[in-house]
Amino acid sequence: EAETQVQAIRDRFTRRISDLAGEVAGLEERIFLEAAALATKADVREELDRLAAHIASAKALVASPPAGRKLDFLMQEFMREANTLCSKSATTPLTAIGLELKAVIEQLREQVQNVE
Repeated sequence: EAETQVQAIRDRFTRRISDLAGEVAGLEERIFLEAAALATKADVREELDRLAAHIASAKALVASPPAGRKLDFLMQEFMREANTLCSKSATTPLTAIGLELKAVIEQLREQVQNVE
């Protein structure tokens, strides 16, 4: 059933693109390419996967002190992922989560720097 729904969505999308493109040569292909680029940009799965990996690394570092400098570096990596997440955000709730995440990361970074 899910595959049927996906195919129905694809068919509808293709029809709508054809309607929008009309008779303009190459426009339909260009619209598909732009849609694919937007979909790729909006995908935050990679950032979430990296954040999960960073969390695992942080847990391992905390379990085996001393880890001050390594944790400080890891906080920089967390911040990079949070910044990318915010820049890719297309919704207000995701942006709010990203901003809250950045605030927490900054608090952790200050604490980590005190541990050094």
